[in-house]
Amino acid sequence: MLNKLAKLKYLANNFEIIEDGDHVICAISKKKIPLENLAYWNVEEQEAYFSYVEASMKRDLLDKN
Repeated sequence: MLNKLAKLKYLANNFEIIEDGDHVICAISKKKIPLENLAYWNVEEQEAYFSYVEASMKRDLLDKN
């Protein structure tokens, strides 16, 4: 399974693979995130983030609304 986008359901401390793949896309930077490196996501928004930097950017955006 190479270079296939996965579909995930983000849970509080884990995620469920809905459709097999090897990566997801960061909601902020649009960078590919290999599933084995996925550590940051938002359950309410159902979005993945490349790193704590992008996760913080999203939190700041949500706080402004």
